[in-house]
Amino acid sequence: IADRQEGIGVCGWILVSLSFLLVLITFPVSIWACIKVVREYERAVVFRLGRILSKKAKGPGLILVLPCTDTFTKVDLRTVTCKIPPQEILTRDAVTAQVDGVVRYRIHSAVSAVANVTDVHSATLLLAQTTLRNVLGTQSLAQLLAGREDIAHSIQATLDSATEQWGVTVARVEIKDIRIPMAMQRAMAAEAEAARETKAKVVAAEGERNASKALQKASMVLSESPAALPLRYLQTLTAVAAQNNSTIVFPLPMNMFGSLGKKSTGG
Repeated sequence: IADRQEGIGVCGWILVSLSFLLVLITFPVSIWACIKVVREYERAVVFRLGRILSKKAKGPGLILVLPCTDTFTKVDLRTVTCKIPPQEILTRDAVTAQVDGVVRYRIHSAVSAVANVTDVHSATLLLAQTTLRNVLGTQSLAQLLAGREDIAHSIQATLDSATEQWGVTVARVEIKDIRIPMAMQRAMAAEAEAARETKAKVVAAEGERNASKALQKASMVLSESPAALPLRYLQTLTAVAAQNNSTIVFPLPMNMFGSLGKKSTGG
């Protein structure tokens, strides 16, 4: 619509001339109705007899509007942050989830935003909801939980291409929260707990294997010297006595008593 080049016709120019003549007759009172102020972050799309004037937006600053023939619409060019309501989706692996997000966009063409769509903000929000549901429906739950950033970029690219004809540029899309049913949360927690227990058992078994190898080597060293084992007994007794002050029953080799008895008989 914004690219049409037809003029306003002879009757249109007559009406514009009459409007301009009315301004001159009622000057300077009429000047207050003709001058409009457009802010720095706004643009004004002026319609003269229903057609967009000059095929481009006016502003910022002062603009002149003729009474009776001209109307104008202001468009805000600032970035808009819009919250996507929670959407209930069904993932590719048949898991229901509620997902909400945030979309940030701005209008780069005021003429397209006014002439090509009825309500640009409402249309962008509805399109964001639909795109969110369509994109997430092709992902599994694991991909949805692990690949939020990639999914957000995919949604942003889809939205940006669809809203280009509306004069809208989508700056960023973020997935805010993902809610899954309580039964699925318990199942996932049980699965994670079982995986951790399995890993803990594997680590414990690995430690037992390493300890058994170390004990085997220690037994081979002790077997080479008969006096090493009693010395190890005494060292263990000293370590236990230093930690716990209590009565300890400690076994001694019986051959020590036999050798003492022989010495006493011989004496």
